[in-house]
Amino acid sequence: MRDGDWTFRYARRYAPLVTMSTTAPALADVTASDSTLRRYLHGLPGVDAVGLEARAASLGTRSIKTTAKAYAIDLAISMIDLTTLEGADTPGKVRALAAKAVRPDPTDRSAPATAAVCVYSDMAETAVTALAGTDVKVASVATAFPAGRASLAVKLADVRDAVAAGADEIDMVIDRGAFLAGHYLKVYEEIRAVKDAAGGARLKVIFETGELSTYDNIRRASWLGMIAGADFIKTSTGKVGVNATPANTLLMLEAVRDFRAQTGTQVGVKPAGGIRTSKDAVKFLVLVNETAGEDWLDSHWFRFGASSLLNDLLMQRQKLATGRYSGPDYVTVD
Repeated sequence: MRDGDWTFRYARRYAPLVTMSTTAPALADVTASDSTLRRYLHGLPGVDAVGLEARAASLGTRSIKTTAKAYAIDLAISMIDLTTLEGADTPGKVRALAAKAVRPDPTDRSAPATAAVCVYSDMAETAVTALAGTDVKVASVATAFPAGRASLAVKLADVRDAVAAGADEIDMVIDRGAFLAGHYLKVYEEIRAVKDAAGGARLKVIFETGELSTYDNIRRASWLGMIAGADFIKTSTGKVGVNATPANTLLMLEAVRDFRAQTGTQVGVKPAGGIRTSKDAVKFLVLVNETAGEDWLDSHWFRFGASSLLNDLLMQRQKLATGRYSGPDYVTVD
């Protein structure tokens, strides 16, 4: 990253919270059976919860200069999956959201487009049509989102419907009940089946970290998702009480960093739910830069799952440009 654009310089005073063994077994071998997979996942280093939360809190106190802030705001806008996942969604609402994704600020053509529009699978075709000819992707939630309580056949049909409608990305939910019961191979095989059904669409695997209870479970879920072929690992559906937090996102960033070091494969991270302000977004970008590194500071590898975040980023962007805070009446309501 260019020094003039980014001033998230931070002395790495903390040792990595995970040190993966250089003699770790080949990952293909650990999925041979439920017992081998369980042994591997439970053999991952335990999470120092106090250290994890302290590091996340410390990085969250970083302040950045005006030029770096402007860069960070535009970067954050370009990383948003602009999302509507409501029972009352209509084609008109999805088309309006798509228009906003392409041109977030109609008064300023220099504002970047968002990374994607995220919708239910029955709205994917509407979004694809609205975004034709643009670089904005269509992401579709699937696999009986958000609870994931359906048969595998139903989940795969949901995925195939979204892909047939033209979705570029699939956001799936894992079977948290199976995971918490220790049926890791079942979760692995389901992710693999969804990956196959998704074809060329990129796969984001949602853990619903608020339901996993412990940081150790979040680490295990992260590695399980990556071993199964996730292109992204994602914190949450945004539909429960606890969604993305700095600590659980930091933990997942450590996981993708260590996974690439071990396998050479890079996996993206998507925190979702509860990230509403520019200040929040910048904190998460600091986490990315100081944990996974600059390679992840790109919309191909890091996303924000958000609906209201974009408006605050636009207001802060206008304030930097004009010196005046325009307020929420000057941005469209999603």
